[in-house]
Amino acid sequence: MDATIVISAVIFFIMIVLANTARIVPQKTVYIIERLGKYNATLEAGFHILIPFVDKVAYRHSMKEMVMDVPPQVCITKDNISVEVDGILYIQIVDPTKASYGVTNYEFATTQLAQTTMRSEIGKIELDRTFEEREKINMEIVAAVDKASLPWGIKVTRHEIKNITPPESIKGAMEKQMRAEREKRALIAESEGDKQAKINRADGEKQQTIALSEGEKMKRINEAEGRGQEIERVAFATAKGIREIANAINEKGGVDAVNLRIAEQYLGEFGKLAKVNNTMIIPAELGDVAGMVGAIGKVLTTTRAQAAQEPVTVAKTSGQQYPPLQRPSSQA
Repeated sequence: MDATIVISAVIFFIMIVLANTARIVPQKTVYIIERLGKYNATLEAGFHILIPFVDKVAYRHSMKEMVMDVPPQVCITKDNISVEVDGILYIQIVDPTKASYGVTNYEFATTQLAQTTMRSEIGKIELDRTFEEREKINMEIVAAVDKASLPWGIKVTRHEIKNITPPESIKGAMEKQMRAEREKRALIAESEGDKQAKINRADGEKQQTIALSEGEKMKRINEAEGRGQEIERVAFATAKGIREIANAINEKGGVDAVNLRIAEQYLGEFGKLAKVNNTMIIPAELGDVAGMVGAIGKVLTTTRAQAAQEPVTVAKTSGQQYPPLQRPSSQA
């Protein structure tokens, strides 16, 4: 019985010694070994043998990047508005020895330092800018905490602000401000659209007016050219008629025929004008009709002689040329 107890005690002792002697360190983990209460070594991932009852694993550190919540805190902005701000801090151990002996609790220390830096940075800016300059605030917090935690063997990789919560009264005012800003942008956009529409309408009216004026111009030019051609053709026809009359006069008995025609027209016009109010008016020169016809005959003879001396031509207009009037052939 006593031998069995002794054997069991020896086996238990051997197991304790083996447990304190052999150490397996996981990946991305380090052990801080103290020998007789003093730092001795840093064990990285793998299998290690320790001296029983002399070496002790004092600290275990993970070399992975760690994420810590920064508790919400009340910060006062530059314009004296209280806001509640919280965040997330990302840190990583780069020196396990300093992390073990440089500070009592590096997680608590870095969190508190991040909170104080956040209060300081929020106090430098106004409330409206806190939402716009989150990136700047994060960079300032990372720079400050990283510099302060360097003796602790801690590397601060980044910091992110999660929430910025202003008081309810400030929320209402901000909502009204944003609503007014949106209405302002809507009015500006509407006015710009109306302005552009007026410009487009004015430009359209301008082009329409120009087109109408061009059309009216072409219309008047065409009408003027038409009238000019009409005048030319009438003049040509008149000249042709005069030429035919002149040729007829130059023929034998032409002058007597003209005198007879003039006398007929004279008597015809006299007949139209003589009867007024059923009263017959007879001019005193009625008996001198033959003398008047003879005078007209003399004028025709003189005109015929002058025409025989000078050629008669028709003027050129609108670029169209008509044949000149031929001089009537004189007959004895």
